[in-house]
Amino acid sequence: MFGEKVLRIVAELLVGIYVARYLGPEKFGIYSYAAAFVLLFGAIARMGLDGIVVRDLVNDPSGRDAYLGTAFWLKLTGALLALGMMALAIQFTSTGTTTKLYIFIIGSGLLFQSFDVVDFYFQSRVQSKAVSLAKLTQLALSSILKLYFICIDADLFWFVVVSLVDQISLASALAFAFWRQKIGGFFGRFDPGTARELLRNSLPLVVSGLAISLYMRIDQVMIREMLGEREVGLYSSAVRLSEAWYFVPVIISASLFPAIVNARRMSRELYEVRMRRLYSAMIYFAAGVALPVTFMAESIVVTLYGAHYQGAGAVLSIHIWAGVFVALGVANGQWFLAENLQRLATLNTLLGAATNVGLNYLLIPAYGLTGAASATVISYAVSVYLSLFINIKTRGRFFAISRSLIPTKDIFHVRP
Repeated sequence: MFGEKVLRIVAELLVGIYVARYLGPEKFGIYSYAAAFVLLFGAIARMGLDGIVVRDLVNDPSGRDAYLGTAFWLKLTGALLALGMMALAIQFTSTGTTTKLYIFIIGSGLLFQSFDVVDFYFQSRVQSKAVSLAKLTQLALSSILKLYFICIDADLFWFVVVSLVDQISLASALAFAFWRQKIGGFFGRFDPGTARELLRNSLPLVVSGLAISLYMRIDQVMIREMLGEREVGLYSSAVRLSEAWYFVPVIISASLFPAIVNARRMSRELYEVRMRRLYSAMIYFAAGVALPVTFMAESIVVTLYGAHYQGAGAVLSIHIWAGVFVALGVANGQWFLAENLQRLATLNTLLGAATNVGLNYLLIPAYGLTGAASATVISYAVSVYLSLFINIKTRGRFFAISRSLIPTKDIFHVRP
């Protein structure tokens, strides 16, 4: 799984840079806008079922077909609902006919995400090798097609089609992997009682997913409406570089958090010290990435994307600092889980999304792309850090993170 994720990040970054250079800022902006618009509704298609179905399969393996079949049809219904909401929302934009076509080609891929339930099954069995191979197959096909279309000087339309092919090929590979198990099918199973229980548990996660999608991609949609497609291309090129390393905090947190949870059972004091150590590690690592990029941003962008993307460096030099709060958010997300306060985490995410929309509305007309980047950094700070001060249950986290900015002896020297 780790190897597949690393290969995916590297391949998508390198091939993505090559595609962006080939398309140029304006066409790349159209493509990025279409993808961002679809992503806004992706949480509806996922229905918040991912972790819930895995949990239920682990707890009740005998209900496998009912869980998988019910989740499959719920996700398919969610995809159709997402497409309907996209069709409604797009009427309130100034999007042209061709771009609308691109949006619905990419959006059609949501229908095939229903096959992700196969991934849930393999996760519950701790047999993710088959899923990783399926995803690597899809990644290889996607990369080859994109490079082929560049070689034959293909139109933007074909790169949009690749996004749909990605989903179809992954769904096919997952279906094949499940078929090889020789354990029957689940497509004909739908249990109303199971559906009600899954929806009851998943609806808060749908809301949280929508909020996350909103404050991660609404800036690109608003830039398209206020500034134009070329500006979306410039902004998206910088964002891709800024977000390329976000998998690192996830790995660090996943590696360290079991020790932190164990410390919680042993001593509250030791638990708090280890949490502050994790916060400090995240802050200093993210700042260590952001600081040199701030000063080299323009040369990095021009070297990777070409002279046509000159100007995106200013966006990168600001947006890269969002990584500090992303890293903190990953660490604090683990704390919310340990303390069973996911509802408060969702409220903080909604506050961050609302802040992002409001700041984009104010800053994009006044400051252009750097205003959008600034809005993103501020909204992440609100969602991950400042919002912790509002509720008494999370106020301690606000002060713990604040203290983590200053290294102290108890952070770096802990008794066994």
